[in-house]
Amino acid sequence: FEQTFGVNHLGHFLFTNLLLERLEESAPSRVVIVASKAHYDAKTVDWQALTKPTTTTTGFPEYTVSKLCNVLHARELARRLSDRDSGILVCSVHPGVVASDIWRRIPWPFRAVMKWFMISNEDGALTTLHCATSPHIQQSGLYYDERKARKPSALALDDEFAAELWRRSEEWAAVRNANVTA
Repeated sequence: FEQTFGVNHLGHFLFTNLLLERLEESAPSRVVIVASKAHYDAKTVDWQALTKPTTTTTGFPEYTVSKLCNVLHARELARRLSDRDSGILVCSVHPGVVASDIWRRIPWPFRAVMKWFMISNEDGALTTLHCATSPHIQQSGLYYDERKARKPSALALDDEFAAELWRRSEEWAAVRNANVTA
């Protein structure tokens, strides 16, 4: 699989599916999927490219697709869980552009200048924590940015596209969970 897709989506898809029974037993519970505002930049998903190595120099186009898949995954999981009273609430979040060590390979002084425009790790955790703990969040499947529900990209709102990603993710991760099938 393309590395970023495998790490950012497929691994999380499998892990979440493996935890669903325990999450339902522990209800009320929540699944918070860390996406990114970068998902707006993904204009389509090349299904074949997801099964091959990264082709771009920066990896950013692949990153945007993986983050779109995060938002689609959250929406589709929420839809599938809504068919019954699972007690699991699902959100996807944009944490912000965080001055974490992920930028370590960018040479100094560029990294230092970039970090002036970023938020701290602590501030980057706020939306995720909000979605994980706030009693005010009642609707499952929403996308959050700066602790507020925001409209995701048009492609992220495509239910057929979300269902197709789910089908392919099940196949690729070799998982079949009878509790969340269509």
